Amino acid sequence: MPVRRLQNYAYCPRLFYLQWVEGLFQENADTAEGERAHERVDTPSAWRDEAYPGMQVRWRSLELESTRLGLRGVVDLVEGGSEGLEVVDYKKGAPWRADDGRLVAKPFDCVQVQGYALLLHEQGLQPAHGSVYYAAAKRRVEVAVDEEALRACERLLEEARAVARSGVCPKPPEDGARCLRCAAYPLCLPGESRFWADGVAPEGLEKTAPRPEGDEGELLVVQDPRARVGLRGRELLVERRDEPPVRRPLEQIRAVVLYGAVQVSAQALHALLERAVPVSHFSPAGRFLGMTQGLPATGTDARRGQYRLFEQPATRLGVAREVVRAKLHNQRTMLMRNGAAPEEAVARLAELRDTTASAGDMDALRGMEGAGAALYFRHFGTMLGTHAGAWWDWSGRNRRPPRDPVNALLSLGYSALAKELAGICHTVGLDPFLGFFHQPRFGRPALALDLMEEFRPLVADSVAISLLNRGEIAPQDFVSTTRGVLLGDGARRAFWQAWARRLDTEVTHPEFGYRMSYRRMMDVQARQIWRFCRGECASYRGFTTR
Repeated sequence: MPVRRLQNYAYCPRLFYLQWVEGLFQENADTAEGERAHERVDTPSAWRDEAYPGMQVRWRSLELESTRLGLRGVVDLVEGGSEGLEVVDYKKGAPWRADDGRLVAKPFDCVQVQGYALLLHEQGLQPAHGSVYYAAAKRRVEVAVDEEALRACERLLEEARAVARSGVCPKPPEDGARCLRCAAYPLCLPGESRFWADGVAPEGLEKTAPRPEGDEGELLVVQDPRARVGLRGRELLVERRDEPPVRRPLEQIRAVVLYGAVQVSAQALHALLERAVPVSHFSPAGRFLGMTQGLPATGTDARRGQYRLFEQPATRLGVAREVVRAKLHNQRTMLMRNGAAPEEAVARLAELRDTTASAGDMDALRGMEGAGAALYFRHFGTMLGTHAGAWWDWSGRNRRPPRDPVNALLSLGYSALAKELAGICHTVGLDPFLGFFHQPRFGRPALALDLMEEFRPLVADSVAISLLNRGEIAPQDFVSTTRGVLLGDGARRAFWQAWARRLDTEVTHPEFGYRMSYRRMMDVQARQIWRFCRGECASYRGFTTR
């Protein structure tokens, strides 16, 4: 175990579990600033095998490991001479101030110094002093490294190991104030987790949207199959024959979408994988082929729970009811907001939505979902503008292949949404191919399809309606073939621009009251499923909007 994880345990057992057991880590401005504070001690010093009492030493970035303790770490600084060695850890912040005005090291920072002292003892070195250098205060603050302090540190180490072995993630701390500055807050979701587990609305956190760092960024879409994506320095370079290259800073890219056999250099691909930027591959006609993405979060407990729950018909039915309820609610909302559906159709959708809770089996639930979809698409045309010269001809939903521009837009939207949610499921540590409502089939991301049901009308349908009603695409942007109606380059360009706008649109969470983008809302819903599979949530709650 890294000494840093022991410090995490002293700070918050839940943070320790997420980072050490689940392998989840989220960078933010504080962690980046902390790395800068370490720069002066990150370069390893020269090393001499022999060390004797009184020897003058100054070791930076000293890496140590103890098999007996099962502990390892990199000590920022060890220095001293005849008066004994001092072990120093660097922190970006400031120390606490005691009632008598003295500066004191934070208790969890003390644990990290004491962990390093234990490792030095294992090497036959006896540190006489310990301290934390706080960059904000520009001074060292003393830490006890005597026998009593080190034995307490060993007991804390055993306690942390027991929590890791238990397989049960500790509950969020009741003291929510510290959570707001924690880098893992967008992953931990402390207030939301308490609500999902106990049904008790969080206090103090409900207006604070959990936004991870790097949530913003550009979507890079490359449609020319003759193009090549490379890397030059810290920039992605898109090169096309007889045209000047397009440059984009790597830090600005959130996702890459490729149409056709676009070449990507190994250097560019490695850089994207290191930054966890997904690369989505589509056929020239727009069929989603797959993704290139880094390794998922460890999440073994969640996946084991997911497989176990899949074998429980009552549990699957409970989740499926909520999936269909949320979808019907949001379809009804779309018709009420944007369309002119008759009152009886709106009332019937509400009736179907409310009866999902009493569905006795999956077949009955699928019947309700199918009836709702038929009703929704029967009146879908009322959401399309009726201004003179409208060139689309809506006669109902069709697919495989889509036979008109509206259905071509809807099909691409659903494909993009499935791709987005499959990537999110993979990232949070779930198996995208094992769902609760949709049956698993070869190549079918059933869990992503479950999650996308509640977002279909609000995201994919909304993008299609917006493109048509705003006149952002025209008939010449589509190509009619024997394999259906396809989007041309112009239509695809307009689609992805509208897609990015929609995912960045902020919406109010129905239970917590804060606003966040649709992209982040999908991530929150996936993390709720993750907790449900781990046994931390009593049930799943679908996302609905007013």
